[in-house]
Amino acid sequence: MRYLIDIGHPAHVHIFKNIVLDMQNRGHEFFFTVREAENETILLDKYNFSYHIIGCKRKGTVNKIIGIFIFSWRIFRIGLKFKPDIFLSHGSMYAGYASFIFRKPHIALEDSGNMEQIRLSLPVSNAILSPDILPVDLGAKQIRYRGYHELMYLTPKYYVQDSSVFSLLGIPRGTPYAIIRFVSWEASHDIGKSGLSSDEKIDLINFLSGRVKVFISAERQLSEELDPYRIDIPFDRMHDVLANALIYIGEGATMASEAGILGIPSFYVSNIKRCYIDDQIKYGSVYKYSSYIEMIDKLADLFADPDLKFKHQRISQRIIDQKIDVTSFMIWFIESWPESYRIMKENPEYQERFK
Repeated sequence: MRYLIDIGHPAHVHIFKNIVLDMQNRGHEFFFTVREAENETILLDKYNFSYHIIGCKRKGTVNKIIGIFIFSWRIFRIGLKFKPDIFLSHGSMYAGYASFIFRKPHIALEDSGNMEQIRLSLPVSNAILSPDILPVDLGAKQIRYRGYHELMYLTPKYYVQDSSVFSLLGIPRGTPYAIIRFVSWEASHDIGKSGLSSDEKIDLINFLSGRVKVFISAERQLSEELDPYRIDIPFDRMHDVLANALIYIGEGATMASEAGILGIPSFYVSNIKRCYIDDQIKYGSVYKYSSYIEMIDKLADLFADPDLKFKHQRISQRIIDQKIDVTSFMIWFIESWPESYRIMKENPEYQERFK
């Protein structure tokens, strides 16, 4: 079988990579389309995946609307040559419209509940796979599974921690450090949302730098005060750096969830709700505060706990034990389509086989 996957974010490469690597070994063929913006191609090159860049992400409502027609058309043209049997994506309306023209199925993944995107992709998706904790009801096409996307690439089955990053960071092995993540706030779902203020960012770094080494990952230019803390590593080593950190604090939901899965105390600083963050808050792997002062007080308490990392590693293992192997489930669902859709509709507990 031949599968075309549309990618809109670096995390999407991680989500699909183990599916592709497994299925390629059994003769399936894959091709990626990508809108290059934040190092997606670095990851695609790392895994030797075939892909074509169909443009760059567009900013502004008008440009995004125009992009629907342009990107869908470009994926369609690529499909004429590749001839996919099934389209896959993380809720890509572009892949959906191209699949509709081809009269081929489009299987979409969705975990954010961004209705401004879902309203456009839902009509052109044959199935939408979402975590069972997603509060949004997407109708008859929705298939719910017990897990998160981050479990598809950061559980011990798929990820092995690499401690060589200490030399990469230029610090002695075992040095405690914090990873800070600031986002650009330019995505469509970021409109009207916010994280830390400029003064709070500076105050946070001053608070942390007296206790641990600080590294900042940022999507945009940093202020003069913060720029010396910007991390300088190959993009594809970020998970290794995160896995060896003492703590994560950031405005990005994906990295906050990743840190929680890796057993790193994780602080999510944003007023954007994400179901997988809310679920990890219940487990205790992620913290979220609306008040900056309350967050600093909690940080001070955590730094005083000598068993901090050990406790969070146990929480991480409990999450993994209670969820399914999402990658194995996805592989089965994709390979067995459309029978898999029927099975999950008739017997949702079938997913318990993927543990």
